[in-house]
Amino acid sequence: MVKQTVTIKNPTGLHLRPAGILCKEAMQYKATITFRYGENTANAKSVLSVLGACIKSGDVIELVCNGEDEAEALQAVVAAIESGLGE
Repeated sequence: MVKQTVTIKNPTGLHLRPAGILCKEAMQYKATITFRYGENTANAKSVLSVLGACIKSGDVIELVCNGEDEAEALQAVVAAIESGLGE
């Protein structure tokens, strides 16, 4: 299991379009990819779960990857978030 905290840079947070991009990136890996925000845990492979977390700009989340390609998955998802998820 690998973890990393990352700050959401999108000006409007994780609304539908960036949530979809995040999920599309996460689904490329076999590892389980979740993130924690406050006391909530969301599945990064589920658009509804990501949207339900209500992540806003400036929020800090902790990504957690667990599985055979966990290191690659964590690196790719963090890179996608830091690049702004298409915005």
